[in-house]
Amino acid sequence: MTHATAVATTESAPDSASWSAVLALSLCVATLIASEFMPVSLLTPIASDLYLTEGQAGQAIAISGIFAVATSLFVAAFTSKLDRRQLLLWLTALMLISGVVTAFAPNDAVLMAGRAFVGVVIGGFWSMSAATVMRLVPAADVPRGLAILNGGNALAATIAAPLGSFLGQYIGWRGAFFSVVPLAAITFVWLLATLPSMPSRTRANPLAAFQVLRRPGVPIGMAAVALFFMGQFALFTYLRPFLETVTLVNVSGLSLLLLAMGVSGLLGTLLIGSVLRTRLYQALIAMPVMMAALAIGLVVFGSSLGTTAGLLALWGLIGTAAPVGWWSWLSEALPDDAEAGGGLMVAVVQLAITAGAASGGLLFDNGGYQIAFGFGAIVLFTCTIAAVVLARHDRSRTATPTSSRKHLS
Repeated sequence: MTHATAVATTESAPDSASWSAVLALSLCVATLIASEFMPVSLLTPIASDLYLTEGQAGQAIAISGIFAVATSLFVAAFTSKLDRRQLLLWLTALMLISGVVTAFAPNDAVLMAGRAFVGVVIGGFWSMSAATVMRLVPAADVPRGLAILNGGNALAATIAAPLGSFLGQYIGWRGAFFSVVPLAAITFVWLLATLPSMPSRTRANPLAAFQVLRRPGVPIGMAAVALFFMGQFALFTYLRPFLETVTLVNVSGLSLLLLAMGVSGLLGTLLIGSVLRTRLYQALIAMPVMMAALAIGLVVFGSSLGTTAGLLALWGLIGTAAPVGWWSWLSEALPDDAEAGGGLMVAVVQLAITAGAASGGLLFDNGGYQIAFGFGAIVLFTCTIAAVVLARHDRSRTATPTSSRKHLS
């Protein structure tokens, strides 16, 4: 019996997969990510219309992150009596409401309220994503289900900013935000039609997300997750100024490079599922060290357009697939408490992204791209070390030798 099969027993996975529901969740992810990152390309018109500075308008992004962290840590406990189908539908409805509130915001206070709603949806949805997939598909198909879920993430991350800019040019920033509303409505109807009843299995414990840190291996795994996202965003956040000043691309070239990176990321999410079924820990170890090598490659060959394009395509391929790996690890490490573990992971990811972007920015401004990208490479390499420690730890405590060999040999 594989480890995945053992997980199935604990989580009572279904005998057959509800792929339509998984696809509906993927559309929900795409709509949510589009909502989250839409302000990136619309800060200037938002600031002008609401008489704000661009820095003040930029808080619309920060506030969603703050509410995402808070929600992710406590949503499972505070909704412990609510059927997970109902909770997901309520969150989808709140995403729709946030689009309406933001689109018609008369001032910055209402704008921030709309963005806070998005943060609640981000924290609530992502904290339950792994647990939900585990209840929709057989255990052996969980990596594939998570890959499909993250495919929506990759797609939205690819098109959100350029689409927001395009729509803002023709229908204004309010129209761009309102365009999310019909997508959210379609998602709601699809989820309503396909999601089965999923009674809550969560205890009403507000500290549940923190208590999973007592479980063997979880602190090591969460540290590795933090290192991965911190290293990734120490570099990724500053790709545009790097490409404009070092690779010397124009706006059209920049858009093409970012699009290529996004498309390769979508491909990565489609391919990684089959790898994770039998080589989970090898993938968790290999992906950050490969990204560290790519970061160094950008420092060395950044002035070459062709080489940089190839490196960025590989960065997108690996960087978008890696989170699927960590969510798959979570589904195996905490099969009986995936909601609390998911909440903790969302908080860790959000804080790590913030730390990576902030530290990368300081280094980029004061030491140049070489120092910032080098720092990202070091952090990613440290993630690899943490993943090795995690793999050895899980090997030593795995009860079934066959399971260990499946994943660790």
